[in-house]
Amino acid sequence: MVQEKRLVQQFFDLVTVDSESGNEAEISEVLKKRLAELGLSVTEDNAAEITGHGANNIFAALEATEDAKNQPTILFTCHMDTVTPGNGIKPRIDEDGYIRSDGTTILGSDDKAGIAALFEAIQVAKENKLSHANIQVVITVGEESGLLGARAIDPSMLTASYGYALDSNGDIGDIAVAAPTQAHIEIEIFGKSAHAGVSPEKGISAIQVAAKAVSAMKLGRIDEETTANIGRFEGGGPTNIVCDYVKLVAEARSIREDKLEAQVASMKQAVEETVESYQAKAVFQSNIVYPAYHHPDSSAVVQLACRAIRALNLEPRTFHSGGGSDANVFNGLGVPTVNLAVGYEHIHTTKEQIKVDNLIKTSQLVVELLKQSAQVQD
Repeated sequence: MVQEKRLVQQFFDLVTVDSESGNEAEISEVLKKRLAELGLSVTEDNAAEITGHGANNIFAALEATEDAKNQPTILFTCHMDTVTPGNGIKPRIDEDGYIRSDGTTILGSDDKAGIAALFEAIQVAKENKLSHANIQVVITVGEESGLLGARAIDPSMLTASYGYALDSNGDIGDIAVAAPTQAHIEIEIFGKSAHAGVSPEKGISAIQVAAKAVSAMKLGRIDEETTANIGRFEGGGPTNIVCDYVKLVAEARSIREDKLEAQVASMKQAVEETVESYQAKAVFQSNIVYPAYHHPDSSAVVQLACRAIRALNLEPRTFHSGGGSDANVFNGLGVPTVNLAVGYEHIHTTKEQIKVDNLIKTSQLVVELLKQSAQVQD
């Protein structure tokens, strides 16, 4: 039922519209027009005012078929923005069946492959009069900028009971049933300046204090569910002055909130003990960027996905993701959501690629999910 030529053209049409994160105005208009053409009612929120990005989040709805009006509403979510370099994308299909850019830009399959597959599936459902529940589509801005669009969503605009993000790497049939929460950490170290050649003993090097504090931290892979990393070290000045200020920017992640709290606490303790020993001062700030989620394989949202995957003669595989996505936010807003693999590869690089076959399978999977949505309460 999925039409390959139409699907690929839809994908090409989407990736050739510039939409680097923060500059989503043009792609937003294209998406709203296409959703309306598919017969969905389209609204948007005020995310642009909150995020400073070029557009709002798009909300679209399609009524259930008559035989499925009592079924719970199903959500599909994708994001419209891309990473850089994402302007002037020139997609092509190579002889090996992969779609790639010309190598000077990303491809944009993250996440326009998900959008194209979703649009094709909705069109197939309407053309073939397939039974389905009420459908809510949410296409966000600013996902690549820290899930900014999803984090700006007004929960009252969400009508779905469960959902699927079409935005994960991996083989078709892979289901990210868990993903970590993330803490953004900023650490300021205050030392004391002095002449480095005349009287260094009168100073307190913030650089030295920070280095000692970091060396006292457990970083990298903490356990199978937890990681931590120092991402940036800012500060310093002339070599003849003992540096009196540096700033560290770090993160910690874990699928379990208690483990995240413990990791952040241990990093803070390393800072506090070090600055005390050097008679320096520090300010340690930690902020939760997005929540974790974890759905057991037995949960309804996972089981429905598994049935849809098996209907394509594929074997479902559940896994725990190490990164966050809009699915984290939707779970935090009360909509049980898992992230489905769409088969893109080498994302966020100019070597990004996706097989035409994976684009087709993703669309077929959405069609099967729509069919399953009509039978949830059977």
